[in-house]
Amino acid sequence: MAKGLFHLTHGIIPACDVLTLREFERILEETSSIEGIVGYKIGSVLALRFSLPEICRIAKKHTDLPLIYDHQKAGTDIPAIAEKFAESCEKSGISAAIIFPLAGPSTEIAFIDALLRHKITPIVGCVMTHAQFLTSEGGFIASHAPYEVFEKAIERGVQHFVLPANKSFEPLASFISKRCINPSFIFVGIGSQGGSLAHAFSSVGRHNAYAIIGREIYEKDIRLAAREFCTQALKFK
Repeated sequence: MAKGLFHLTHGIIPACDVLTLREFERILEETSSIEGIVGYKIGSVLALRFSLPEICRIAKKHTDLPLIYDHQKAGTDIPAIAEKFAESCEKSGISAAIIFPLAGPSTEIAFIDALLRHKITPIVGCVMTHAQFLTSEGGFIASHAPYEVFEKAIERGVQHFVLPANKSFEPLASFISKRCINPSFIFVGIGSQGGSLAHAFSSVGRHNAYAIIGREIYEKDIRLAAREFCTQALKFK
């Protein structure tokens, strides 16, 4: 049994990046009873269309599992916005929030601290799955930035980290593992973006590992696809 946000040490988090309430509810109906599902990621598109409180209300008709809000990308505003963001998440019924604090250390600290005050689990990432993101890939973000972001997050008590399974994440996972007592790794970029669940989970060894998976579930036979991913994930528990 896992401690903290999720009830299992390994599992799948369906990404509900769909456009209608009916599509959202169908994901919940098809997956909420499957062993290995540990939570649901709610994206900004759905929240903007129908409001975050309404999305959470619908979700809680089907599941008690954690609801994770991904504002795509929260943590890139001024520090003063952090408290309002965290309070909105709490009042909506969100359990955890993903932030990519690319706006600097003061913003990162403000968002993490505000989320913790409002009893929202902060999940921190810094590397996106698409090409040309870090400077080493031809992008704008300094290649050393993720190390600084994760080090600051660990200092603030963060234990959940987003890593891209379709890129060379192993150095970052090792960096985190050496500094955080009990890290949980949440992988993205699995499936159509080229990442492998088996490789990602095995690479972090004894540590908790989860995968956020969207199109590879909701654009296919939802129940069948979710079961297959859960079967893979549970081999590592």
